[in-house]
Amino acid sequence: MKLFPVSPVCQSVLLLVCSNVFMTFAWYAHLRNLAGRKWIIAALISWGVALFEYLLQVPANRIGYTQLSLPQLKIMQEVIALSVFVPFSVFYMHQPLKLDYLWAGLCILGAVYFMFKP
Repeated sequence: MKLFPVSPVCQSVLLLVCSNVFMTFAWYAHLRNLAGRKWIIAALISWGVALFEYLLQVPANRIGYTQLSLPQLKIMQEVIALSVFVPFSVFYMHQPLKLDYLWAGLCILGAVYFMFKP
């Protein structure tokens, strides 16, 4: 018996959030932290970080696919990616918070509506 029963969709969301944190760092943190290094060094370090993304992303998608369609999984991942990217961009990369993030989020919410509507 599980102490805290969590639905497969919630498990998938939690794993994808963690996966996207690693993905975002792998894709963009080198712009801040490794700017003075050769690109090959940044690529190799990013691959190392991305390994952890994949170790979370693959089970997340397998679990989510038991209850969601492939397009639903993809749209859910995009929502999570933007939800992780905006705070990363503002707080870690020190980029200004722009109204463009809101408009992009609203467009993605439109996609969510169409993918998840009955």
